[in-house]
Amino acid sequence: MTTGEQDGGARPDAARIEPGRAEALLTAPGAPFAVVRGESGALEYATGPRTLREFAETVWAFGESPFLIAESRTYSYAEFFAASCALARRLAGTYGLRPGDRAVIALRNHPEWQIAFWAAQLAGLVAVPLNAWWTAEECAYALDDCDPGVLLVDGERLERVAGWAGARGVRGLVFHHAGALPDGFERYADLAELTSPDPAAGPPDVHVSPDADATIIYTSGTTGRPKGAVATQLAQAGAVMNPRFQAAMSLLGRGLVPGQGPAPVTLMTFPFFHVAAFTSVYATMSAGGALVLMRKWDARRALALIREHRVTAYAGVPATALQLLDAADELGDRLDTLTALNTGGAPAPPGLVSGLSARYGSRVEPRNGYGLTETSGGVLANFGAEYRQWPESAGRPTPATEVRVAGADGAALAEGETGELWLRGQSLVRGYWNDPEATRQAFSAGWFRTGDLAVVREGRVGIVDRIKDMVIRGGENVYCVEVEGVLHDHPAVLDAAVLGVPHPVLGEEVAAVVQVRPGASVSPDELRAHVAGVLAGFKVPARVMVGEDPLPRNATGKVLKRELRERWEGS
Repeated sequence: MTTGEQDGGARPDAARIEPGRAEALLTAPGAPFAVVRGESGALEYATGPRTLREFAETVWAFGESPFLIAESRTYSYAEFFAASCALARRLAGTYGLRPGDRAVIALRNHPEWQIAFWAAQLAGLVAVPLNAWWTAEECAYALDDCDPGVLLVDGERLERVAGWAGARGVRGLVFHHAGALPDGFERYADLAELTSPDPAAGPPDVHVSPDADATIIYTSGTTGRPKGAVATQLAQAGAVMNPRFQAAMSLLGRGLVPGQGPAPVTLMTFPFFHVAAFTSVYATMSAGGALVLMRKWDARRALALIREHRVTAYAGVPATALQLLDAADELGDRLDTLTALNTGGAPAPPGLVSGLSARYGSRVEPRNGYGLTETSGGVLANFGAEYRQWPESAGRPTPATEVRVAGADGAALAEGETGELWLRGQSLVRGYWNDPEATRQAFSAGWFRTGDLAVVREGRVGIVDRIKDMVIRGGENVYCVEVEGVLHDHPAVLDAAVLGVPHPVLGEEVAAVVQVRPGASVSPDELRAHVAGVLAGFKVPARVMVGEDPLPRNATGKVLKRELRERWEGS
């Protein structure tokens, strides 16, 4: 889920509109989120932007409103757009790049990350965000794969890509770096045309079509080499509309009028290269809101930023959201300005919602969602009263997203049956860059096979588990997410992961790795008894590893279960 549109103005009757009626109002013919069947067979929004350049050119209207708030400086919308246009002109002019060329972006969550990304879109280039945590070897793999025409990097990542760029003669632009530069690189801060741009100059005169490629975003690679998921301009335009729809649904559900009230101020803790961040950024830009950036996650620093900038929405993975709430409890911080807590990137434990409600009642709306690199961000969302009532649900799909729960033969299963989640819609990627075989395996007649087990009840989609994560213990299926949720409910548990480990008779047995809260103490047997009080015996972890060390996670918040299996093998 996302920060959404402006907080909204109160309806005269303060009447809360039920989800079914709200969706009907928003998607009726002529309404802002009406959909049509596109040429590909997928649903598309009938109105709205068709390219990211078209969307970006609308933000000038927010003028001097703050957009990017960082420790180094704040960019207003006008300053951001002028800077993006200036960089786009340099990419098209001095660098000689043409629409369809790739522009790699490898930075921390600096404001200039967004300037670089939108400059690429304004120049008709294909933006290729790289994981900011990748090593030089991992970066080289992606660079070889996408063959970029320019590297837009910060000083921290310069060394990781400089060797590759030098060997291939690819030029680069460096942000936030005061040291020496390798051949072929120039410093952003040294170029007055970029740092003091002409606000009247505008973007370069290039044509960008809806079917042109907009982004190549690499999958997290938790089960193998990352794949470059290619989204067209039309797909990313759909990704712009999806959170706007969910935001309008949220506001109507609270008796508010979409588009009225103050613009949101969002504390952004998702890394910009991840699709969960795209969803929040698109929603914030649509409403003329502000993004408050952090150089590095720290719960106490986050609380200070929320107070300083009067943050109204938090956006991050569940693990950091839980840490934020714990820190607020410890310091007695009431989070007075916060009205929404948005989580994504990884499954949220059900206890997060109950804990939020216990602390703040209905004042802070819980929001969660589901999306993938291949869907260009969130396509399911759960929020407000429905989230409190059904915290295990990933929510309802957007109007331009179709859902199928499929059996082994691909046929749709009946409601309430568990199968693989297939998705189809405007925001889906067209396939994987330079990998037709992986594309063929993942896509079928426009449907994307997510690899997630799901169940649908009354329009709400529940994600049961990853197919590859499900433990088959002596013929019985154990869904790790279910067991993890029960472990999270124990007061001593801060984080937990469940996985299957080899067993000579059963094939697999259930194991758990648990991180306890600071100062807490709990034994493996106590945790096993806790799970046994809720779940069937075959779901109770046979082996439990307890410690204070954080679980290994990638930059998007997903637990690296391969590393946990290695721990068990070495124990």
